Amino acid sequence: MAESILKKRIGIEKEVDEFLDKVSEAGLLCKNGMNSYLQGNMDAFAQALTSIRNTEHKGDALRRSIEQDLFRKTLIPESRGDVMELLEDMDALLDRFTGLLWQFEIERPDICIEFHEDYKELLLYSVEAVEATVRSCRSFFKDINAVADHVHKVIFWEKESDKVTTRLQRAIFGRQDLRLSHKMHLRFFAKQVDRIADDAEDVSDRLNIYVIKRML
Repeated sequence: MAESILKKRIGIEKEVDEFLDKVSEAGLLCKNGMNSYLQGNMDAFAQALTSIRNTEHKGDALRRSIEQDLFRKTLIPESRGDVMELLEDMDALLDRFTGLLWQFEIERPDICIEFHEDYKELLLYSVEAVEATVRSCRSFFKDINAVADHVHKVIFWEKESDKVTTRLQRAIFGRQDLRLSHKMHLRFFAKQVDRIADDAEDVSDRLNIYVIKRML
């Protein structure tokens, strides 16, 4: 097993794990929130929005604390920049989940019931892509040789997300009884969900580069 990049700094390793837990938790809360919205349960949706906002705030606080420790304790100077960028990237994924629920709250899209399952499936694949990215990051900090075991799953889920997005957009624009503005609004939300998987794949691509640099 490869040596931990943090060289068994228990305190900061624990913070990194807690931060990645928040990214993972945000995906689950986002999924619950969108499901509640589609069911018309706005009380449950509001609770999910409140919970994901709290998770975002906790994640931000953990990220800042980790970054301060990296500088204050002069940890891993040779990899500090890569680690900082990775933390920022993961924080951005957390923000994506929060932002998606906020867009549902503000714009209140009228999603036809026949599209509900596709939206749920699409978000499921985006959540899975982020979860695989979280596992990749955990490996980067603890066992760098295991990163590749998870990165390929990010790519798989992103491709599955693309398939559903294409199918959903065709179905939306195939509806002759919907106004063009309604179709555009539905497509916008489909693309916003799909973008999460795209961003997860981008993070995994950069993570691969960090791994190569560490192995040199």
